[in-house]
Amino acid sequence: MARQAAADGIEVVAATPHIRPDHPVVIGEVERRVQELNTELERREVGVRVVPGGEVSEPMLDELTEEDLRRVSLDGGGWILVEPRPGPLSDHLELAVDALTRRGFRSLVAHPERHAGGDFRERLEALVAAGALIQVTAALIAAGPAAPVMLELAALGLVHVLASDAHSSRAGRPVMLSEGLARLREVPPVAPYAEWTVREGPAAILAGEDVMPPFAPVPEPD
Repeated sequence: MARQAAADGIEVVAATPHIRPDHPVVIGEVERRVQELNTELERREVGVRVVPGGEVSEPMLDELTEEDLRRVSLDGGGWILVEPRPGPLSDHLELAVDALTRRGFRSLVAHPERHAGGDFRERLEALVAAGALIQVTAALIAAGPAAPVMLELAALGLVHVLASDAHSSRAGRPVMLSEGLARLREVPPVAPYAEWTVREGPAAILAGEDVMPPFAPVPEPD
């Protein structure tokens, strides 16, 4: 997977194991395992660095201590990649984002394209207004039935980060951002800032900064 990333020009990969009951991830081991992986990548001369993190299921957030949340935040910077609960986006996610904010963490919402409902745009706007950023899957914005909807959301300023959401080098989505990035460059409002979604934005998140996208959501017409 690291070689796939390197071939696509990716230099840093966030390891985001699922943090939920059906995945036996030991949070206290994540950092050590990432360090061991980076040592092996250096030994094999693969020019990619891995940083620790986690994809935390929304219902799990209340069960994790502040220490555990910090350990699974993206590179320890305090940004939590939140996996919405199954089904359309709902008030539950907005409440979860608010709760994380009160605990001193910030939220990056993972693959919302899987959770579309009749009020999808309004839900995303509410999450952004609450301080969250939106991450979408690069392969799905590049091609497939969801691409038109995701490109429309990008044109509305509601796509902040591209991610591969890759799970294996052998099947499924590869560790690749370039094709999704190429589609974003075709969206007039986003085109000047497309690189921000894969470089400056993610770098600021990993650094734990207060991230301000260079574009704002487009208001609905009266």
